[in-house]
Formats: sequence, structure tokens, C-alpha cells
Amino acid sequence: MAGAGKTKITAFLGKYSIFVILVGAFILSSLLNRNFLSAQNLINVLRQNSVVTILAFGETMLIIAGLIDLSCGAVLAVSGVFGIVVFKATGNLALSFAVGMTLAVAFNVLSGILVSVFKTPPFIATLAVTTISRGVVLLYTFGQPIYQIGRFNVFGQGSVAFIPIPVIFMILMLGVTWYILNHTRFGRALYAIGGNEEAANASGINTPRAKFLCYVINGFLVGLAGIVFMSRVNAGLPGAGVSYEFEGLTAAVIGGTSFSGGIGTAMGTFAGSFIVGILNNIMNLLGVDSYVQQILKGVIIAAAVVIDINTKAKRSRPAVISGDSPGESESRN
Repeated sequence: MAGAGKTKITAFLGKYSIFVILVGAFILSSLLNRNFLSAQNLINVLRQNSVVTILAFGETMLIIAGLIDLSCGAVLAVSGVFGIVVFKATGNLALSFAVGMTLAVAFNVLSGILVSVFKTPPFIATLAVTTISRGVVLLYTFGQPIYQIGRFNVFGQGSVAFIPIPVIFMILMLGVTWYILNHTRFGRALYAIGGNEEAANASGINTPRAKFLCYVINGFLVGLAGIVFMSRVNAGLPGAGVSYEFEGLTAAVIGGTSFSGGIGTAMGTFAGSFIVGILNNIMNLLGVDSYVQQILKGVIIAAAVVIDINTKAKRSRPAVISGDSPGESESRN
């Protein structure tokens, strides 16, 4: 009986460890600084973390399929800046939102074509798109910020009742990502491709089409993140978004998404993102030097990758015996 109970606890921790860590980080932070639990601070954590979390949902789907996006920071700048440009020219919020989203999707279509049609490695393809998109926004603005954005700031600073609009966007994208990964053929195809692309091809999955569509969906998420970001900072910053791709990747990996592909969940990424957000917040409240914070983030990324590699190695042994791929096992969960 004792052995069965221990097995159940181990299984529970294995499945929900990321949420246990999130609760632990929340409790520890509340003990370290009494201001952490204030309503205003918790709302700020949600609002500030919304952009990275939205980006992380896109990175999660890509990594599950064995892909990656290094361009999301630069494309974020394009979507947000040109959304502001259109708003200042027309005063139309809907049009500016649509233009920002369309540009982000367009750059991700380019990434999708390079990867799915020309078989360019995702790392190289999205690195090229990073340079192109950053060059476009810097060329148009001459590297100068755009101020006086008027009502455009509603996307990042507005609220519905007491809930900030960025938080509403984040929760909606959590729901969309969760549904795609758990209740669509496309989501199951992503797990299959990341788990074993050759097997996915043999089973009749159109892998180039799935990869292309994954980048298109990622473009939608990056565009939304860009509009929210520029609205929140109250300016169009052509140099914004630097290293945001790594923030999104960090949240996804800490949340249990495997760089080997085929493993990951929307809820895990959501929890991983907020572990990082809580860590950033408590370090700011405690007055930790920003350079020290950067070092600690790097250590966390390294630790998360090491844990991911070791976990993947352990899972692969029984998977070979049972005939299931790690991606198939994870997707059923």
C-alpha cells in the first residue's frame, strides 16, 4: 500500500510539477516581500507578463512540431510600430489593429515558406526574417520612436471592469492554444511531427502544410503581442522586442515543452511564463541588480534545458519497448 501511494505521488508530481513549482514560487515571494501580495502588484505582474506569455504560446506550438521562431521580437516591433503609424494616419483602431496583425502574419508566412517549401532549417530561416523585419521597421522610422499614440493605448492600458485588456488577450490565447493542441487534428499532427517526422509522413500527415500553418498561427500571436506591447509602453519603438524570442522560449521550456519536439502543453507554458514573471517581480521588489537578474535568468534557462534533456532520455527508454513515441504518449495526456 505504501509503495502504491508513493507511486501515485510520484506520478502526480511528474504530471503537475510545474504547477507545484508555481505555487511554491508564489508562496515564497509573498514571504520575502509583503508588497508582493498587494492587488496592484499582482495586476502589474499579469499585465507585464501578458506579452511574453502570448509569444510563448506560439513558440510552444512551433517547438512541439520541431520548429522554432527567432524572429518574434523583431516582428513584434514591426506589427506594433506600423499599427501605430496607421492609427495616427487614420484614427481608426480596427484598421490599425488589422494592419499590425497582417504584417506579423506576412513575415511568418515568409518563415513558413522558407521552412516548408525550401526546406530551410528553422533556425536559419527565422534568423533571416529577423534581420529583414528589423531592417524594415528601422528604415521606415529612421530608428526614431513614435510618440503621441492617442487612443491606440487602449490595447495595452485599457481595462474591462477591473481586468486589464492585455490579460484578457492572454487568457483568450491560452484557450485558443489549448484547444488547438488538444482538440484538433492539426494539434495532433504537430505532436506527431515533433515526435517522429518520418512516421508522421508515413501516416499520411502533410508535414509541410502543418509546418506552414503553424508559422501562420504564430504570426497571429506575435502580431497581437506587438500591438499590446507598443500600446502598453505608449510609443512605437522600432528597437523594441530584442531578446523577446528568448523570453518566450524560456517560458515554454520551463513549462515542460521539449526542445526535442513532440512534448508540451499550453497550460504548462502558461505556468512556466508566470514562474519567470514572479521571479522577475520579486527580484525587482527586493532591489536585485538588473545584471544579476540577467545572470539568474541564464542559469534558469540552462537548468531547464538540462532537465529537459534528462527527462527526454528517461522517457525514451520505455517508449521504445511499448512501441509509442514520446510525442504520442504526451499528446494523449
